[in-house]
Amino acid sequence: MNKSSTRCVRVPGPVIVGAGPSGLAVAACLKERGVPSTVIERSNCIASLWQLKTYDRLRLHLPNQFCELPLLGFPTEFPTYPTKQQFIDYLKKYADKFDVRPRFNETVSQAEFDQVLGFWRVRTVGPKVEETEYVCRCLVVATGENAEAVVPDIEGMEEFGGDIRHTSLYKSGEEFTGKRVLVVGCGNSGMEVCLDLCNHRAKPSLVVRDTVHILPREMLGKSTFGLSMWLLKWLPMRVVDRLLLILSRLTLGDTARLGLKRPQLGPLELKNMSGKTPVLDVGTLAKIKSGDIKVCSGVKRLKRHSVEFFNGKTDNFDAIILATGYKSNVPSWLKEGNMFSEKDGLPRKPFPNGWKGECGLYAVGFTKRGILGASMDAKRIAEDIERCWKAEAFYGLC
Repeated sequence: MNKSSTRCVRVPGPVIVGAGPSGLAVAACLKERGVPSTVIERSNCIASLWQLKTYDRLRLHLPNQFCELPLLGFPTEFPTYPTKQQFIDYLKKYADKFDVRPRFNETVSQAEFDQVLGFWRVRTVGPKVEETEYVCRCLVVATGENAEAVVPDIEGMEEFGGDIRHTSLYKSGEEFTGKRVLVVGCGNSGMEVCLDLCNHRAKPSLVVRDTVHILPREMLGKSTFGLSMWLLKWLPMRVVDRLLLILSRLTLGDTARLGLKRPQLGPLELKNMSGKTPVLDVGTLAKIKSGDIKVCSGVKRLKRHSVEFFNGKTDNFDAIILATGYKSNVPSWLKEGNMFSEKDGLPRKPFPNGWKGECGLYAVGFTKRGILGASMDAKRIAEDIERCWKAEAFYGLC
């Protein structure tokens, strides 16, 4: 980078990288405590993942009380499971209420701590390749776990000849009406995309390579998540897992008979150990039982408008949707080796201790506990930065 052509900006408070729910939450909590911040966002809007890269039928998977950001609840007229647009409207209102005004269309190319000066140098590139260097005492990484789409390298992708796209580019099953579509990935997104395709009279098949826990979204008249949290107050996690699986068996039947085998560990224990979220069924399982959605084994390779599976079978498809998730992109721009792992771009310290690093470095939105986890970290970060701010101790952060 040619420093002579780089605009340098001294920032009085922390720089927050990312204007998703996590970044907005930190900025709002800081604002409430009288601490200014600068939010940098590579896209042209807040919550770009929600606004630009999610399918139309998406709703929050958890009840709204578990998805609120700090200091502002959802409107009382919102349903239990708000729609995508309702959640976006809530985030816009949130940003307006706390006067969070991100610097849009600026992509962070590099951030590193200057040991000599005791400052973070955050370099960005704008839409016209203009470069800016922000100099700050604190840096909050709020790019989250879902910064980049994970696209697997499947043999024969060039040969297939049909539409292959990640779910980040999928909006509705309307354009696939009458077509045979293979959905790769059986998480919440893959399951919902299959259901959406069914509702638009497409012919979806679902690739299930691994074991998966499928739970009903509600049990005993309550949300499964809310019931789990309540039971955990009184019972050990393994006991709660057993209860959830018994209730799921009574409600959904034996999912293994449908090609959806369950892991050895219970859903909560597996989530706690690996971060793997159970699927909350919103109607997909009924379509699998009826035969409207076909379950397939892992993909071995692609051929011309066909797919060869590991079980030896081959079938024809018009399109493939990759519901293969997202990953962190932190290692590509943050020049730091202690707090974040180079392997997966997540904090090395497990929840709830992964939010704070050294020299004024913080992380929010990396707990694998959704918006609830991000909100918890946002409060901790704001409290910690305020303490340093009021004590005028920024020079002692290292």
